[in-house]
Amino acid sequence: MKASRDLVMGPPPYVFSRQSTGTWIWGMVMALVPVFAWGLFCFGPGAALPVASALFAALAGEAAGGLFLGKFTLWDGSAFLTGFLIGLSMPPAVPFYIPAVSALFAVVIIKGIFGGIGSNWMNPALGGVAFALLNWPRQMGEWVVPRHLAGVTGVSGATPLAFVRDRIAAAPAGSDPLGLLAAAGMKFSDLDRLIREFLNNALFSRIGSDLPSGYIDLLLGNRSGSLGEISGILILAASIFLLSRRIVRWEIPASIMLSNALIVFAFGGLPYGNGFFTGDVLFAILNGSFLLVTFFMAPDPVTSPSTRTGMLIYGTGIGSLTFLIRTFGSMSEGTAFAVLLTNCIVPLLAASPGRSAQGLERK
Repeated sequence: MKASRDLVMGPPPYVFSRQSTGTWIWGMVMALVPVFAWGLFCFGPGAALPVASALFAALAGEAAGGLFLGKFTLWDGSAFLTGFLIGLSMPPAVPFYIPAVSALFAVVIIKGIFGGIGSNWMNPALGGVAFALLNWPRQMGEWVVPRHLAGVTGVSGATPLAFVRDRIAAAPAGSDPLGLLAAAGMKFSDLDRLIREFLNNALFSRIGSDLPSGYIDLLLGNRSGSLGEISGILILAASIFLLSRRIVRWEIPASIMLSNALIVFAFGGLPYGNGFFTGDVLFAILNGSFLLVTFFMAPDPVTSPSTRTGMLIYGTGIGSLTFLIRTFGSMSEGTAFAVLLTNCIVPLLAASPGRSAQGLERK
C-alpha cells in the first residue's frame, strides 16, 4: 500500500472540525478589526505604526522562512494574526522597532524553528509580547491617554492597573482601586456619569447597591492602554462572534474569568486593608490585557488542551496565576506570562502538543 503524504496523524484525542486553518485565523482577525478601529480613534492615526511594523515583520519573517523551507505559508493567515496581536498589545507610542523585532522573534523563533503552524508549544503572539516586556521594560511601560480625554495628567504615564499597583503600599486602609485613581486626579467622562446614573436609578438602587464612577469608562476604553486592550465592550462583543462561530470554545475563557474573579474577590481586598471577600473583580477583569488574552490568545488550539477537563484545568491555572503575578510579580500585567507558564503543563493535560487535534492541519 502506498503511503499518503497528505495524511497527518497526531496523538489522541482526535477531534473533527470542519474549519480550516484559514477560516479559524481570519475569523479571529475579523473580530479584532473593530477593536483596532477604536484604538485608532482614541490615539490617532500614528498609533497604527506599531501594528503596521509588527505586521510587516511577521509577514517578512514568514515569507523568508517559506523560501528557506520551500513552502509558501502566508495565505493561512497565521503570521498576519501573530503580527496583528503583537501590534495591538503595544503602547501606542512605542518605537516601531520593538513590535517589529518582537514579531520577527515570534514568527521565526517561536513558530518557525519548531516546525511552523501546529508545532509550536507556546502562543507566538504572547511569546513576542513577553519578549518585548523583558527586553524593553521602560518603553513598554510608557503610556498615553486617549486624545479625547482631558484632565488626567496625574495618571497619564501609566495604565490604571499599573498606577494602582504602584500605590497600594502607601494607600490608606479601606481604599479601593477607583478611589486611588480619583484621588490622583483622574476625571471620569460625562458619558460614564450619565450611564452610571441611569443604571443606578433603574437597577442598582432597587437592590440597595450603587455603581461607582469609573467602571463605564473602563468598559468603553476611556483610559490608557494598548490599542487592543482598552475597549472591554468591543472585546466582549467580539467574543460573542468567536463563541457563536465556534472559533473559540467556551471552556477556556469561562474558566479563566471565573477562577480569576473568585480569587480576586476572596483575596484582592487584602492589599488595601479591606479584609477577605472585598476584592474588586470588575477592575481586575476590565484592566490590562486580561480580556484580549482570554479570548484571543489563551484558547489557541495548538497550545491549549483539546479535552474539556484539560481546558477547564488550563483556564483555571491561567486565572489563578494572573492574580498571583499581578499581586506579587515585578510587573503589573500578568496575563501573558500566566498563559505562557500554563502552556508548559499542557502535555500533562491530554493536549495535542504537535499537530493540532482540533482540525488545524493545513488544508
